[in-house]
Amino acid sequence: MVRRTFLLVSAVATASALCALSAAAQSPVYTSSVHDYRLVAVAEGLVQPWAMAFLPGGDLLVTERPGRLRIVRGGKLLPTPVTGVPEVFARGQGGLLDVVAHPNFATNKLIYLSYSKPLGDGAATTAVARGRFENNALVDVKEVFVADTKGAPGHYGSRIAFDQSGMMFITVGERQVPSTGDLEKHPAQDLSNHHGKVIRLFDDGRVPPDNPFVGTSGAKPEIWSYGHRNPQGLAIHPTTGDVWATEHGPQGGDELNLIQKGLNYGWPVIGFGVNYRTGTAIHTSTMRAGMEQPRNVWVPSIATSGLMIYTGDKFPAWKGSFFVGGLSGQRIVRLTTDGTVFNVEDNLVRTQGRIREVKQGLDGFIYFAIDDAQAKPTAVMRIEPVARK
Repeated sequence: MVRRTFLLVSAVATASALCALSAAAQSPVYTSSVHDYRLVAVAEGLVQPWAMAFLPGGDLLVTERPGRLRIVRGGKLLPTPVTGVPEVFARGQGGLLDVVAHPNFATNKLIYLSYSKPLGDGAATTAVARGRFENNALVDVKEVFVADTKGAPGHYGSRIAFDQSGMMFITVGERQVPSTGDLEKHPAQDLSNHHGKVIRLFDDGRVPPDNPFVGTSGAKPEIWSYGHRNPQGLAIHPTTGDVWATEHGPQGGDELNLIQKGLNYGWPVIGFGVNYRTGTAIHTSTMRAGMEQPRNVWVPSIATSGLMIYTGDKFPAWKGSFFVGGLSGQRIVRLTTDGTVFNVEDNLVRTQGRIREVKQGLDGFIYFAIDDAQAKPTAVMRIEPVARK
């Protein structure tokens, strides 16, 4: 009886594997400049997936913007969401946004979530909480950062990344405050709030004493850089430790920026975009002394989102490339760099949908999340290499 059961299970497993291989073999093959690839569905039936986190044990966590944290385990999307997620303001662009595992997750089980925190009377702000992931639940959940912002229900920023020393970086958008009047008095240029800022903290939310504006009268000590619009991609370079961010421009003017201590990235004083619909000017110019220039600009805009720097071995010729998701552009852009100049090498995964997130998996494959604006069921997909003939 035991032997018969084993044979039956083996047969089912073999059949499942053969079906998976058959499905992959039938998937269209796409061509890039150096690698051919196919797309494989990892998890379907999600609603507006915003971010992904790969855990050492093999689980994949996915945030759904309406406020759910989902688990993909053993190739299947579990039906029950993770419990213990904070209440979110799921209106406009708000909701449950980023998810990141602590660098020492294997020992401390800490998960970080960014979200739009409801403040009452229809207001919300960017917040980050952390909790321990135990038995498909978050426990001992505590806020570690709440941004001092107010504005329209959009442009929350909300990406989280840990650098090689364990410092936590958080992006905060400018909250769609209009760019009118004296541009140098816009909240993104004002150090007394968190509008349009990149934040740097210890993993428990404490302010590092070497942050650039610690001790500056009237300035928020959490600020690392300022003058941003809506940074929705954030990555730490695996070799140099540099902090990189992609930033939504308005109509045109998406940016890739090297985020450095205490620097001003210019929004809305300088930039490369124009006002929506009218096409009228926003900025005084495209550059000014004391304000940083982007390392790459997209005009027209592709609505940059997730950012990843590839280090895996599944696509050897892509190692070291930057991968940028595009929402309105519905693509993944691959950029190469010699350290000073960036070149767009490939526009990948075209017309699959709004690419919200791009991540490298523990297996070296590239994963991405498709986020439909109409809240249709969407998916996490995987890019797999195909040998060239």
